[in-house]
Amino acid sequence: MPLTMVKSGEPNIIKRVGGKEETKRFLENLGFVAGGIVTVISQIGGNIIVNVKDSRVAIGKDMANKIMV
Repeated sequence: MPLTMVKSGEPNIIKRVGGKEETKRFLENLGFVAGGIVTVISQIGGNIIVNVKDSRVAIGKDMANKIMV
């Protein structure tokens, strides 16, 4: 399921990152790689704040829909 459907506070394992090649590369540079653990901190107005690789990252809903957990 996409990252947007995940409950806040639960750690999830990233299954795959979709989208165009440049989008994949951008997300991988932020730390969203297959097998990595991601935790949703909060969702505010379509933006999602997540914990990934010991850092907090804010991404838009469209980007979060490309991350499958």
